Amino acid sequence: MPWARPRFERSLLALVGFAALSSVYVRGTQDVSRLCLAHSLLHGHLTIEPCAGATLDRATYAGHVYSDKAPGLSVLAMPVVWAVGLFGAHGWAAHGDLRLWVVRLATTGIAFIVLAFLVGRIAEGSAPGYGGAALVAFALGTYVAPLAGTTFDHVLAGSLAFGGFVLAWSGRYVLAGFSVALAVDTDYLCGLVALIVGVYVLLAGLRPLLRFAAGAALPLLLLGAYDWAAFGSPFHLSYRYVANVYGRRQSAGLFGIHTPYAHAVGQVFLGSRGILIAAPILIAAAAGLVLLGKRYRREAIVCGTIFGVFVLANCGYFLPYGGESPGPRFLVPSLPFIALGLAPAFSRWPRATATLAAISIASMTALTLTWRQAVSGANRQTPWRAIQRVLIDGNLSFRSHPLLTANVLDGIGISRAVAAALVCLAAATALALALTHRSRPDDHATA
Repeated sequence: MPWARPRFERSLLALVGFAALSSVYVRGTQDVSRLCLAHSLLHGHLTIEPCAGATLDRATYAGHVYSDKAPGLSVLAMPVVWAVGLFGAHGWAAHGDLRLWVVRLATTGIAFIVLAFLVGRIAEGSAPGYGGAALVAFALGTYVAPLAGTTFDHVLAGSLAFGGFVLAWSGRYVLAGFSVALAVDTDYLCGLVALIVGVYVLLAGLRPLLRFAAGAALPLLLLGAYDWAAFGSPFHLSYRYVANVYGRRQSAGLFGIHTPYAHAVGQVFLGSRGILIAAPILIAAAAGLVLLGKRYRREAIVCGTIFGVFVLANCGYFLPYGGESPGPRFLVPSLPFIALGLAPAFSRWPRATATLAAISIASMTALTLTWRQAVSGANRQTPWRAIQRVLIDGNLSFRSHPLLTANVLDGIGISRAVAAALVCLAAATALALALTHRSRPDDHATA
């Protein structure tokens, strides 16, 4: 397995971490559903009533209300929820609650940094000198950036799924199975990753597959036990009992997924926040994956297949952006796989790939700074319109700019406009540093 350290790795991780994780988003239904489950588990029960109130993201069974989400992130969040006292005597605030930000940082935020680290290391090993550029382009130029500081499960699931693939690539099959199964516990759609990585492991022999299955057994048994206790059967997932305005559509097909249809395809690729509008760097990544296949054929096929399957699933879902989100968020667990094509793309087409990376980073930084604000029409605007509204329509002298999300720097008296400028500066510095400095041959090691 290719494995090397990009130069300025720590600096790049610090810069992308600040750019993606310093925003303090308003509380959303994802927070309520998942963290109320964490709160309930701490008190020895599975229902999320009355903590969740009338939250949209809920499931009902036998007269009780449950989270409609996979339980993985909620379980991971339990110790942090307890440590910060998120559900104290005065409840939790909808706006600017730093305890909620800490919970997000300790779960999805850490997973984001791990993903950036893994992509950078493998990219540097596969195309020396370009691992840093791949790290930054992936971390700040794709949909992982605006979701890194939330309790959406996709970044955490992607970290576990990709980590499992990396472990399988390096021959650590028991740990690989354990990690991929945890991804399934976190995001049900990652069952597709488990199947594809399982086939990849089988190519190494029956014994590796048995070891992979042994590693996966415990997390899957725990998921079955949760489903049995909550929904009466180890094979009944929470999506089966969704109880909101989307319940009927969610129950059709495979939990709302059908064969791809024109509207969803248009939204995923050409919608206001589709790939070609907001994250064109993924096109370069796909092309680079073909180049990667010349040296690592099986691994490139696995990565391309996983990304392709997730694209098909997202294009067949009745709600392509999954409601309020920065784009086709269901793609996120597959993004680190396609990102392994970034380093070969930077190596073969440096100027074109750098240009696409800069466009994508500008777009995703704009979404990171604006997409969760409760502004009329904001959920439908392109990132470029968001930039226009901030720079032209807005007044940057306002301490609380209406289009900009809060930032952790607010606590030390820095205005939202200045904090947003610092986020943009961090993103631009990371890209410039990654593109300017390349690793020397003697910096590399192969695992």
